[in-house]
Amino acid sequence: MGVAGFGTLLLLLLRAAPCPGQLAGDTVFQPSFIHLSGPRVNSFFLGNSSGVNFSIILSPRDAETGKLQLANCSGSKRAGDWNLDVTPGVNISKVTVSLSRTLELCLPNATECCPSPLCMVETLQVLACRGSVMLAQLLIQAEIFANSSFAGNVSENATVIPNQAFKPLGSCPCNLTAGACDVRCCCDLECTPDLQQLFSGSCFPGVFGGDVNPPYDQLCSSQSMEYTPEWFPFLCVQSSLDNTPFLGYFYHGSVSTPKVPSFTIPLQTSPGKPFTGYREGDPVITEEDEYFTVPQQSMAGQCVGNAPVAYLHNFDVKCPTNLESYKEGLPHDVRINSGTADFIQQNVVYRAITDRGKFITEREDLLAAEVLCQNVTFAEHYKFIWKDMNIEQINVTVFLGSLCDGEILTQRFTVEFLSLNSTHGEELFENPGYEVGKPVKAANLNASDPLGSLSIWQPAGRGLCASATDRPVLFGVDSYSGCILEVDINEDCSFLRGNVTEKLNSLIQATHIGKRDNSSYTDLNDWVEIIRLDPFSSNVSTGGLKGICPDIPANLNIRIIFAKVGAVQGIPLQEILAVQISYSTVLWQFQCGLGCRNTLSFLPITASVQFIEVPAQPPPPVTRYQKIYAEFDCNQNEVCWPQLLYPLTRFYTGEPYSQCLAKGLFLAFLVLLAAIMSNPWFSKLWSR
Repeated sequence: MGVAGFGTLLLLLLRAAPCPGQLAGDTVFQPSFIHLSGPRVNSFFLGNSSGVNFSIILSPRDAETGKLQLANCSGSKRAGDWNLDVTPGVNISKVTVSLSRTLELCLPNATECCPSPLCMVETLQVLACRGSVMLAQLLIQAEIFANSSFAGNVSENATVIPNQAFKPLGSCPCNLTAGACDVRCCCDLECTPDLQQLFSGSCFPGVFGGDVNPPYDQLCSSQSMEYTPEWFPFLCVQSSLDNTPFLGYFYHGSVSTPKVPSFTIPLQTSPGKPFTGYREGDPVITEEDEYFTVPQQSMAGQCVGNAPVAYLHNFDVKCPTNLESYKEGLPHDVRINSGTADFIQQNVVYRAITDRGKFITEREDLLAAEVLCQNVTFAEHYKFIWKDMNIEQINVTVFLGSLCDGEILTQRFTVEFLSLNSTHGEELFENPGYEVGKPVKAANLNASDPLGSLSIWQPAGRGLCASATDRPVLFGVDSYSGCILEVDINEDCSFLRGNVTEKLNSLIQATHIGKRDNSSYTDLNDWVEIIRLDPFSSNVSTGGLKGICPDIPANLNIRIIFAKVGAVQGIPLQEILAVQISYSTVLWQFQCGLGCRNTLSFLPITASVQFIEVPAQPPPPVTRYQKIYAEFDCNQNEVCWPQLLYPLTRFYTGEPYSQCLAKGLFLAFLVLLAAIMSNPWFSKLWSR
């Protein structure tokens, strides 16, 4: 199919396909049109998939009109060589369309392969129906080429690649064309003598022209140096061109076993047993010298089942799951390393869930005979009793309940570290500074009620700003979140800027941020004022154009500068020094879908939080000794005088130490002899 023919077909498809928002209900495929060039593609069905039947059909176009034939809901999950797989989720289902045939070019007398490089050009439709009512459809234009990889018998004899430090891999780098003579490439064996005469005087020089072993300056037979010193014939190197340092090494001789210097630190490949005790942030280790893991949330918001527990770091997470994807965590009979090579057993208490409604978020209507239930873990609460740098006791409370097919379970996992000197669960010792993972304290000191908040979005459902909730900013945790704002094509730019700015400012209901976790609302010195940088506005006119607005403040940047100003009982005291809020502007332009019949478009707005640690005190000034020593620092200067005699030390591993010492003494003898012969009295003595 030519380029013009394919362009005509694509135009007809665009005219015949429905546009987003045209189908019944609030369900849609995202994206709704895909141009496929590989054997697999994914899309997403937005909406409730309960009772929805998915099918795939091949959609031939009418030869006269060029439009697609009308589709119905009587298809299946297989059409021709295409398969359809659907992975249901919470209001979002993953739809995968894959090709089941091979894409190799046909060999002689072969079938079920591609007869031409353009293997297939087909049009597919994926339909989502509830009964006979079509809810949404996905249009796929497949244009797939055959694989160009080698398909034939491969010899089992492996090609031995020489060490390129001693022998070049290619003896003629300018030979770029197989089966033909390359012009000016005199080492190309495919060039006949008649062809070489045409460019014999203009051959490529150097390594590219085939001179892969050029003579080096230290070679006795080399005269390439413009200035040859008087001692050159006495200290030159006598060797063949096959033994050259141009490729990397001077010779392929014996190499002594290197000795690791005492100042190097070996890498630790295993967690290791903390016999000296835990420090804040260290992973908790089990008896098998492995990490003690509890499910936690990653930076992307997903739950990670094998996340290690960090010492003195509390957390409270919720992880959604269903019966099909449910997995048991770490067994509760695993013993924990206390920090002094002793092992302690977990004290586990099992309880039954009385109110399942707090954990079950969604149910699907299934027949009673088809419902399969299983006793699973609904929640786990860990309490670590600690003292100094050791773990004294672990108390675990496990809540069990029944989970059935079609139900979405929101599991809860909490980890809390309590001091051994605590009373009624409240610690006598309290770190006045911030701890990693604790909410940042905010205040509105200009209002009668000083209580404020500093939050970021936590999208839900389809990710729209109208349904998004917020969560507090946690100290030391860099975050990035956002939501999608629906914008009409006739939206006024000034109104859009104000609406976006208002939604971003709703995350910051504060004028000051507390320096410490125990900042008092009555002491102004305990707070730092938020520095606000207004969004840039260039006042560019769009000339009455619809669907385009410049300088939209769609990104909110929160930068928090903190420092470690001390320590309390060995735990760092962290304090916030400054907070800055800025905006990044974008150019919003209406995105036209299929047919351009939808007047709504989407504008993603985001909020990011970045914690920047700075030194609590300025670094000490450089002393005079350090300035003098910097002249001899090998890492700061090109000339390294301390390594002048490096070949004579035991750290040099190029050759055995005995040979290095013998050559060094011989070299010292030659230097002494040259010094004696250059003395005037030696010439007088020689003349006598």
